Amino acid sequence: MTDAPVRIAEADEDRAVLAFSGDLDAPALRVLEESLLDPRLRRPKAWILDMSGLDHIDLACAYALLRTVTGTPEPVALTVRGARPAVHRTLRQAGLDTVAAFTA
Repeated sequence: MTDAPVRIAEADEDRAVLAFSGDLDAPALRVLEESLLDPRLRRPKAWILDMSGLDHIDLACAYALLRTVTGTPEPVALTVRGARPAVHRTLRQAGLDTVAAFTA
């Protein structure tokens, strides 16, 4: 894969959109964690995780998303958009459904 599995598609004061693609699994975990530390994600009060291009996510990556969102000093409104059924299932198993709204 030539593209990173996650990229910040846009970020401003109000919201950040993270676009996911391909597979998020153990080899991609470090890239994900580094992306989630990007300073552009500190200001927005809402994150949209566009997972329409994501084929697979493993539990370690799903937990990394959950840790990041629940560990922010200020609450972040989280929306997961376009997750395929298998991705949605893994995110639910990690508990992300307790802190995120899911949309088609």
